[in-house]
Amino acid sequence: MHEPAYQADVVIVGAGIAGLSAAHRLNSAGVTTAVLEAAPYVGGRMSTEKVDGFRLDRIGQLLSTSYPELQLTPGLDALALRRFAPGVLLHRNGRRHRAGAPAGGGSARGALYAVRALASAPRGSAVAPARVTAPMGSAVDQARLGAALGRMATTPVERLLARPELPAAHALAERGVPARTVDGFLRPLLAALLCDPELTTSSRCADLALRSFASGRLCVPEGGAEVVPELLARALPPGTVRTGVRVTSVSTTSVTTADHGEIRCQAVLLATDARAAAELLPGLRVPDFHQVTVVHHTTDEPATLTTGTSLLLDADRSGPVSHTSVVSNIDPSRAPQGRALISSTVLGTPPSDIDTSVRMHLSRLYGTSTRRWETLAIHHTPEAIPAMRPPHDLRRPVRLLAGLYVCGDHRDTSTVQGALHSAHRATAAILADLDASGSLNRAEPMQRRAA
Repeated sequence: MHEPAYQADVVIVGAGIAGLSAAHRLNSAGVTTAVLEAAPYVGGRMSTEKVDGFRLDRIGQLLSTSYPELQLTPGLDALALRRFAPGVLLHRNGRRHRAGAPAGGGSARGALYAVRALASAPRGSAVAPARVTAPMGSAVDQARLGAALGRMATTPVERLLARPELPAAHALAERGVPARTVDGFLRPLLAALLCDPELTTSSRCADLALRSFASGRLCVPEGGAEVVPELLARALPPGTVRTGVRVTSVSTTSVTTADHGEIRCQAVLLATDARAAAELLPGLRVPDFHQVTVVHHTTDEPATLTTGTSLLLDADRSGPVSHTSVVSNIDPSRAPQGRALISSTVLGTPPSDIDTSVRMHLSRLYGTSTRRWETLAIHHTPEAIPAMRPPHDLRRPVRLLAGLYVCGDHRDTSTVQGALHSAHRATAAILADLDASGSLNRAEPMQRRAA
């Protein structure tokens, strides 16, 4: 009888986007992998619920076209991104103002970002008329902010990471930005990008978020968040991903599962969320988390919603909703024809009467009655986004020791970009160790059998 010395070169625990993208990179290098996922589906927190023809994201993280890892990750060639209108809409004092849109339209890269009060918008246009006075200070303040964001769009990441590190709210105040500009634009924007309403996030991470905003366009995956992990899973060799397999312990040469025995390997990569990783490897740091609640509504009166394809932020902080959008305008595949899908995000602890509170708030934000809107789903995720409070290590180690590695958004930035980048770093470390040990031979398959 011949038994395999190991069933795979590398066992990856967790089939989120970090684990799946790592599997792609390893397979491309000739390294066989087995991806084990305890849930019955891939994707982890990047999941989408389907209700009566609607596609409802559970967390709904905002992506950016400036994320390089979306273009660099094998398996995502077919990913279609649906873009929001340039900039954002700010609701302030009962009016809506467009902010952050590049002058003249087009790409935001290298452009001067200015606030434009849409006082001349005609009745029935995509944006309701706004006051002449913008919510962000004087014209000089707006020009200074525009110049700063324009410079940030082209500033090398290394220079941003060399800046002194403070909580983002404190850093904005110390940089001499007028309070009206902070409250009217930067605070609501960063809260939406970081899922951090109090801006306790490291100022370096906030700068990276602003840089992504200034150099690209906000977007969502066509078809829902689940499309990203599903594309990665489908492009792997058949049998690579095994769902419904719960791992109970790990070592440098094997993993033990609850119902499927031991799987031997040359290396193990933990690609779970931070808490699950710490349960398998006691001693790993578990960060604090930001809570996120997404409320999905629909209406058969889309003509009453005049925000077009914009992301709408509440600069007044007058209710529970941080940001909202008519997501079916941005991605029509998310709703049946003739129906509008409105997805709204509540950050922090949600109110006990969340549906009523959100409806009242949305009525003010959209300037229309919400009494006839149908609630499709309310998704509350207590540990949605790992907190990035200072001091925050943007490049937490992914190599724990030879044969044992970890990746995920808790090892980098708490974004899709960070999760993918951590997987990139982890696979580079794995390949280097296998190469150094003489185990890596790209000319032939690595799976061997011992007599």
